[in-house]
Amino acid sequence: MINSVMRNHRKGHGIDAITVRGFPGDDDRALVNVGGRVFSASMGRSGRALLKREGDGATPIARMSLLYGFYRADRLPRPRTRLVMKPITASLGWCDDSGNASYNRPVTLPFSGGCEQMMREDGLYDICLVMDYNVRERRRNMGSAIFFHLKADPERPTEGCVAVGLRDMVWMLERVHRGTAVIVMP
Repeated sequence: MINSVMRNHRKGHGIDAITVRGFPGDDDRALVNVGGRVFSASMGRSGRALLKREGDGATPIARMSLLYGFYRADRLPRPRTRLVMKPITASLGWCDDSGNASYNRPVTLPFSGGCEQMMREDGLYDICLVMDYNVRERRRNMGSAIFFHLKADPERPTEGCVAVGLRDMVWMLERVHRGTAVIVMP
């Protein structure tokens, strides 16, 4: 089924902005508008925050550009997209240790600092897009690993990311490019 989902979407026009708005009455859910099409999404367990801090579980209220992405080549074919997509390997991690020089950067496992393993069993990072939140201009303790990734369960919040279903992600990927803005609204 996953392979057919990946193949059955035709290439569309480029999308320059994606808006993420809170779902009425539910702080950790969102509505994502991509080129006029609206998807349900999960957000941070603490809702949205203007001042994001490491570990607070909030999705930052911000304008973040899509930079590149990762995908699980052992589970999915390479997604059709204009974004650079890198295969996830068992040795890929993402540093969330604000005291480490590699903070909010990909790292190679094993790693001596705190980090997330990108190859997850729950499928959340089977497709994972890196947004420019605290990436190009890093500030310690301002949040790390703020991704646009897959959601496993519509009721499950994220730790600060935005997450959508596989079909919605595939549709979106065919229409975005490096620099597409993800705008999380207040």
